[in-house]
Amino acid sequence: MNEEDKEKILRSILFPLLFVALLWFIKLTEIGFGLNFTRFGLYPRAYEGLIGIIASPLIHGSFNHLLSNSIPLLVLGSITYYFYRPLAFTVFFWVYLMSGLWVWAAGREAYHIGASGLVYGFVTFLFFSGIFRRSKQLLVLSLLVTFLYGSLIWGIFPIYPEISWESHLLGSLAGIITAWYYRSEGPQPSKFEWEKEADDGKDNGYWKDESGNTTYPV
Repeated sequence: MNEEDKEKILRSILFPLLFVALLWFIKLTEIGFGLNFTRFGLYPRAYEGLIGIIASPLIHGSFNHLLSNSIPLLVLGSITYYFYRPLAFTVFFWVYLMSGLWVWAAGREAYHIGASGLVYGFVTFLFFSGIFRRSKQLLVLSLLVTFLYGSLIWGIFPIYPEISWESHLLGSLAGIITAWYYRSEGPQPSKFEWEKEADDGKDNGYWKDESGNTTYPV
């Protein structure tokens, strides 16, 4: 691994790491000063709940809740910033905003807090970007994401009423829409070396003569 690759990896980790550090700072501040930030969460269809569109992903009910979101945010965020760096901030912004607005409009009347909507948005963005772009390399990434976080799919169904499955579902939808809308931007399908050689008509087991006739060796 050369210095350029190391620098790219470090740049990719930086923003997700800073964002997760902010989440921990907020939680430690809440506990340290005996505060309760839940009232700044997202409360659907209430005027005072609008602040939650911005604030709710920053607030967590417990350290276990925070930890369960921190690790996938670091992993998926770093992958997104590594492979889709020109788009990464845009993806983050739209998933953050769309999922918040939609939960405010359609969620159950309760306080919704936590960054799991972002996690689901990153998962679906990474998975569907590989499919929409028809890139072999990015499809491999899609399969990796499925292997790591495929079990999250159960979180989009109203199986556990104590969790905000609406945030999971609508965050996932935001990731899919973002992947589709920006499918022509960022990394595009690239050919492997053997495919390039085949296109050049070299070392592919056959060639064309001066008349354009295909010749196969035996």
